[in-house]
Amino acid sequence: MRYVITGGAGFVGRHLADYLLKNNHDVVVIDNLYNSSIENISNIIDQIDFHKIDILEKEKLKPIIKNSDGIFHQAALVDVQDSYKQTKKFFDVNVLGTKNILELSQELGLKTVFASSASVYGETKEIPILENSERLPLNPYGQTKLEDEYLAEKFSKDGSSIIGLRYFNIYGKGQSDSYAGVITKFFKNALENKNLRINGDGLQTRDFVYVGDVAHANLLAMESKIKSGFINIGTGKPVTILELANIIIEKFGLNLKPSFFKPLDGDIKDSQANIELAKTLLNWIPTTELEAWIKSQI
Repeated sequence: MRYVITGGAGFVGRHLADYLLKNNHDVVVIDNLYNSSIENISNIIDQIDFHKIDILEKEKLKPIIKNSDGIFHQAALVDVQDSYKQTKKFFDVNVLGTKNILELSQELGLKTVFASSASVYGETKEIPILENSERLPLNPYGQTKLEDEYLAEKFSKDGSSIIGLRYFNIYGKGQSDSYAGVITKFFKNALENKNLRINGDGLQTRDFVYVGDVAHANLLAMESKIKSGFINIGTGKPVTILELANIIIEKFGLNLKPSFFKPLDGDIKDSQANIELAKTLLNWIPTTELEAWIKSQI
């Protein structure tokens, strides 16, 4: 199959591109390199069809997409704190850009698997979080992802095949501060022998899922017979930020301790996915354990 990945030079996108290549698919990458770099895909650049294009340039997208078998839409601005400062830019890229992709996929009769986010839920009362939980995002980034889901629902009712994967906290090699940024920041501090900075009391929980498992979920969603819907992609295993800090300190073998600062704006208290739907519909189960991965990196 020939698949298009928007944002294919970004963190999730490049891992997905690599995964698709290993599974003998042809890969087309669309990326404007705004928050990424061509060096990110230098190891596979000779195996893919790369186009430096912005997803807001709809007229340039169609001739590239039209000969494909499906679209993995990963392109987005993702930094929550930046979304407060650049609200319009986030809306333009994350919502209008997604609208362009969905319009083209409908016109060309293609299936789309797109990156939604657990941020659409906001501060939920029920933990673990089910897909039918109320969607009340706490920050502008989460709101753009909710707008994407509204678009997906609209296009699905018109006959398009669209699956939104609600990513929880993704981690893995090459991650930036934007994706599960706390791990990147903790690693950086540990390498510099500095105390690990925690925003809040550290008792907030997160559901960290490995980027390789996320790539696998994307392909399973594309190949599934499911026509539309939203599916949680996490592990179902919550970890407190304080526990994460202590794991990293222990694995590094350093005499460090956490330092506590005020909570960040739009930061939720608890996040844990119920992944039964992913198991049932996609036959997907995450295989990488966070603590084992941290140890392997050190």
